[in-house]
Amino acid sequence: MTNSLALDTVRLQVMATLSAAGITDSDVDAELLIGHVLGLGRGEVHARLVLNDLVSDENAHLIRALTSRRAAREPLQHILGVAWFRSLTLLVGPGVFVPRPETEQLAQMAIDALRSLAEPSPIGVDLGTGSGAIALAMAMEVPHARVFAVEKSPEAMPWTTKNFVNLGADNATLIQGDLADAFPELNGTVSVVVSNPPYIPNDAIPRDPEVQLHDPHLALYGGEDGLDIVRLVSQTGLRLARSGGALLMEHGELQGEDIRNILMTNGWRATATHRDLLGRDRYTSATRP
Repeated sequence: MTNSLALDTVRLQVMATLSAAGITDSDVDAELLIGHVLGLGRGEVHARLVLNDLVSDENAHLIRALTSRRAAREPLQHILGVAWFRSLTLLVGPGVFVPRPETEQLAQMAIDALRSLAEPSPIGVDLGTGSGAIALAMAMEVPHARVFAVEKSPEAMPWTTKNFVNLGADNATLIQGDLADAFPELNGTVSVVVSNPPYIPNDAIPRDPEVQLHDPHLALYGGEDGLDIVRLVSQTGLRLARSGGALLMEHGELQGEDIRNILMTNGWRATATHRDLLGRDRYTSATRP
């Protein structure tokens, strides 16, 4: 006869282990790990808790194994195999940058910019698309737009490709290559250029172990001052954008002024830095004259 444990007991054990490992929001992670093993959404886990449901020893063992991985600061998204971004469920794992909640606001800015245009089929380009999060959000939420995305990393591309195939956005095109020379056929035609480039200085050490140990360095580090790829995005954006086209970038909270100076020196106009939901300078926009 299979033994079992109360679901709430298992949940409390997982939360205690994760909290001891320094993980904030341990309740959220615990419920997602439990749901992953039991094949339940987080809301369904809550319902089972109310019903005083039981967990078999076998499933409790699987939950503890995943909890140990998370307590070792393996990203939750790697363990689950997915990351949620706006309305999208994206496949992620080692080799691809896990999209962050703050990047959803950058995607919203790009989506709003595309939606505001009177042209029947505006063009958006995502430079360094990673998992495809921004590009696919643009394509899915602005279906009359044409969206193009480029990713350099051979380790990331299998994940990116799967996400483009799985979501089936017919208006989205993905290529592998360097953003500096991507899409020459689009020169001077793009309405919105967007990028979440690597912007951490080479000698900086990310605070979170998940980032330091698991995120690909190619997606994190941007040269001595962190702005090497930002400079490339600026130059490529000028090549791609039409007159009046927008450039939108995410960056570190102390980099806004330096990035505005780079953009203005390169010839962009109407540069502005915008705050995220926590009030930190996080995005900079500009317009091509």
